[in-house]
Amino acid sequence: MSRVLLLLPTETYRAADFLAAASRLDVDVVVGSERRQMMAESMGDRAVVVPMGDVAIAVGIIAALHQRQPLDAVLAVDDQGLAVAAAASEHLGMTHNPTDAVAATRNKAVLRERLAASSVPQPDYRVVMPGGRISAAAAEIGYPCVVKPVSRSGSQGVIRVDNRTEAVAAEDRIRSIVGASEPLLVERFVPGAEVAVEGLLEGGTLAVLAVFDKPDPLNGPFFEETIYVTPSRQPPAVLAAIEATVASAAAALGLREGPVHAELRIGPADELTVLEVAARSIGGLCARALRFGAGVSLEEVIIRHAIGAGLDGLSRETQASGVMMLPIRSAGVLERVSGLSDALGVDGVAGVEISIPVGRPVIPLPEGDRYLGFVFAHGPEPADVELALRRAEAVLDVVVRPAHGPAVADRTPECRAEG
Repeated sequence: MSRVLLLLPTETYRAADFLAAASRLDVDVVVGSERRQMMAESMGDRAVVVPMGDVAIAVGIIAALHQRQPLDAVLAVDDQGLAVAAAASEHLGMTHNPTDAVAATRNKAVLRERLAASSVPQPDYRVVMPGGRISAAAAEIGYPCVVKPVSRSGSQGVIRVDNRTEAVAAEDRIRSIVGASEPLLVERFVPGAEVAVEGLLEGGTLAVLAVFDKPDPLNGPFFEETIYVTPSRQPPAVLAAIEATVASAAAALGLREGPVHAELRIGPADELTVLEVAARSIGGLCARALRFGAGVSLEEVIIRHAIGAGLDGLSRETQASGVMMLPIRSAGVLERVSGLSDALGVDGVAGVEISIPVGRPVIPLPEGDRYLGFVFAHGPEPADVELALRRAEAVLDVVVRPAHGPAVADRTPECRAEG
């Protein structure tokens, strides 16, 4: 039986899906998290505290664990554990990504530098160090621009600005999120359709597992993602170019092993621009929209690669599939979500999961870092899946209680799907 250390941050969405995948594969799992597990005493070496913010200490803990009971792989399920997983795997002689390559994906300024050095197409950009001014960098690039922290994911702190006044306001707002000491990135806004690519690297060779269309325009001022649908409806030539561009980006960063998640814009003349590359799989619960072979999950694919099991013959299911990340439209406390049975009754909808408990605060972008929940759908064609997701979202009734005042429905009329 293979033995894998799964680095599961306390706030991850993905613990249950990775643990279920390991169980289906008959893989012995050690859970590593930043806090002591409730059942840690009875679990022995199957639960370990790993300080993911201190790589050197974390590697020492993992090395000691490996000495007591050898591990076959160290696998991070989210961004927070990537640096530790790479460093521990390197120390133990396991298949891994180089630590500097992983670090480049965790710092957007370094990522831009690496891609620029290899002429990978990306937006014109400037790095604004602490004490610098966003408005000066934006004036050099030209408006509209996108301002973002170098360290965050999930569109947290990402704001489009169209003039100097907006640039000054965005700088203050982002600084309130990340503090004064973090560099900020200013990028020229790139118009066009956006796609997400899910891939897996083996020995530096990229296999594209899925390309998702994002049918809702992402033009700002904030960039909350909603619908992902696969297979992409882009022409074959564009899909081939997307695959080649993501492979070039991964090579430029030095990534060689494991999952890759990338996001690109497609311009009017089908020119591609790389927005993001991460050394992990798709975030949240979105991986539930993907199935391979005879019902194999993305988490199973990732674990199989990590332990060196074969992946031959695994391809995405033939029908279309997709996910809607339910947006948070107003700040407050979640009072109720009703209409779940109606949403589940929509033809094509395979599941609805509300990921924020009732009574908890909800915070929209750009300050927020979580989605309200997820809707999953399958269908004969991508258009069928998109329609099912929109219909399901339309029948959900989300009520948020503001910090002061009566509860209100957390939606606006234009958010309701037609048809």
